Amino acid sequence: MEFLRWSCHDVALWIESIGFPQYKACFTENFITGRKLVLISCMSLPKLGISDFQHMKLRELLGVSEPRWSRSVADPPDDDLTGFLKKKSRTGQHTDSLTLQQFLINNSK
Repeated sequence: MEFLRWSCHDVALWIESIGFPQYKACFTENFITGRKLVLISCMSLPKLGISDFQHMKLRELLGVSEPRWSRSVADPPDDDLTGFLKKKSRTGQHTDSLTLQQFLINNSK
């Protein structure tokens, strides 16, 4: 979960290291930090200038499932990791100190 602490520059370096140096500027110009990276979806990537389908698999590399745009309230909830990462994408004192273990305890109540 180290990527949650990444700055825009760290995200750009990661994008380059996984073979997509052409997208470094897309992420830095849009201020995509590690926390915001988990919110990126196939629907938002074209807005950043990424339209190649093969290049839209960034979430898979983070181990985060893609949110479904057609999600119904009757569908099962997100898996624990995805829920935790969505929570950590926010900012604030409580979110900054939240651990996966604490999230799992709070989520089971």
